[in-house]
Amino acid sequence: MSHPHSTFTTQLKIPATYIRGGTSKGVFFVLDELPKNAQVPGKDRDQLLLRVIGSPDPYGKQIDGMGGATSSTSKTVIVSKSSKPDHDVDYLFGQVSIDKAFVDWSGNCGNLSAAIGGFAITKGLMDAGKIPRDGICSVRIWQANISKTIIAHVPVRAGEVQESGDFELDGVTFPAAEVVLVFIDPADEGEGDAGGSMFPTGNLVDHLEVPGIGTFNVTMINAGIPTIFVNAADIGYQGTELQDAINSDTKALAMFENIRAAGALRMGLIKHISEAASRQHTPKVAFVSPPKDYVSSAGKLVSATDVDLLVRALSMGKLHHAMMGTAAVAIGTAAAIPGTLVNLAAGGGNRTAVRFGHPSGTLRVGAEATQVNGEWTVKKAIMSRSARVLMEGWVRVPA
Repeated sequence: MSHPHSTFTTQLKIPATYIRGGTSKGVFFVLDELPKNAQVPGKDRDQLLLRVIGSPDPYGKQIDGMGGATSSTSKTVIVSKSSKPDHDVDYLFGQVSIDKAFVDWSGNCGNLSAAIGGFAITKGLMDAGKIPRDGICSVRIWQANISKTIIAHVPVRAGEVQESGDFELDGVTFPAAEVVLVFIDPADEGEGDAGGSMFPTGNLVDHLEVPGIGTFNVTMINAGIPTIFVNAADIGYQGTELQDAINSDTKALAMFENIRAAGALRMGLIKHISEAASRQHTPKVAFVSPPKDYVSSAGKLVSATDVDLLVRALSMGKLHHAMMGTAAVAIGTAAAIPGTLVNLAAGGGNRTAVRFGHPSGTLRVGAEATQVNGEWTVKKAIMSRSARVLMEGWVRVPA
């Protein structure tokens, strides 16, 4: 008989908040409430967040942690008072792999961005003088993963964050209060060799050769998150697919991963194709098509006349149930630039906003593009999300 005390260790109790932001949810921490060794980037922080979420889990269920076994629910966030002038808080996002022992810090989560403002207000990270008793509180967020500014317009009632309301977001079951997010300069800088350009190759459309699969027309863009867009028809899809059609098809998933890896290389995000495996969060792959009728995952008819185009996107190797917020920024930005595959799927021409269909329904995103010396720039992208605190207290992890 084993002695229960033989492997006895106490559990750490760490203040945490479990929040839904957009069509994602994650575990939120205030930086200085983390254990000292996890307050700085590195192995200890990654180990802690992996254990909080319940990864790596060979069963793929994250039963012994807070994760929900999908890319949309395997997320962690660290927020602190801002180190940057003119900003209220710094927001750092960690995408936790489900079956592997790694946390990907290479991108932002646009959906969870909707929850940062409210969290900052509630946790006392905002200058109290900036919070109206009733009205809209504008929180200036420094997105530390990608060095970008996001402004969240958070409704406040009687000095408290107002979370209930009648704003409906497809992919979220219940209505809530609308949070308007403004992504400032979503496309400049980029990273690596792609620095400074919204289109890392300099082209709106490229021919991407994918070893063993073929050559496809793609639009590769750095906006919101590095994204590779391909035409649905070119890879044998309609653009009306729901999750099961693709996530149960191992050949299809392998094809998308090959497209992603080839695109990452071409975008200068990786130096060698083998690096794609440890960089799962970015870039994203999405396929687009002109409007068609389809039935959403909730059984609702989305009519071709309701949308400008259809988009399906993959996140962490699987088709996403709705749309990643960062990919929505990429969609809005690409749609605003005549000649990209996204713009052409929407019917071409100049446009300042699009409504696109995704597996859970539709979403509207706005962006205005201008051309200066032949280079396209987008000053901001705007979309509405909502957020709600689901639970708060302490998360426990074995010491």
